[in-house]
Amino acid sequence: MPQLCNGNQVITPTNGEASLARETGAKLASVLESDQKQGVRITVTSGSTTQELALPPSAVRLLAGALAELGQGHSVALTSLQAELTSQQAADLLNVSRPHLVKLLDEGAIPCRKVGTHRRVPLADLLAYKADHLARRHAALDELQALSQDLGMGY
Repeated sequence: MPQLCNGNQVITPTNGEASLARETGAKLASVLESDQKQGVRITVTSGSTTQELALPPSAVRLLAGALAELGQGHSVALTSLQAELTSQQAADLLNVSRPHLVKLLDEGAIPCRKVGTHRRVPLADLLAYKADHLARRHAALDELQALSQDLGMGY
């Protein structure tokens, strides 16, 4: 199984698991619709052991989101925003080459720290950079669209 960071695994569902996730996710979503402020109590049975668990609302929302993604056959990983990524993991998340990411890190566009000769990139900072970069791309496209309209270019 591929590793994301800090030992966290990327989970890719089989077709059977995706089907079960869709079914369970739909049931959990209906519970969430009825009362989003309260936690949920669930009964877990494994073999001859049965236990009742109380889940806080935030955990229920997280579980429902994970089940929805798994139900669509998507891979899922749970990682803390305080996690640090290697430069390769960060490059993969941004869908850029590692040398390009290193250039961004050296320019200070994305904060990082060095552990020996290796760079570590805080996930929260990387996600903030990604969101800002996407917003700037959309603004540039909107500006280009407005210019083409003004010039009557027919786009």
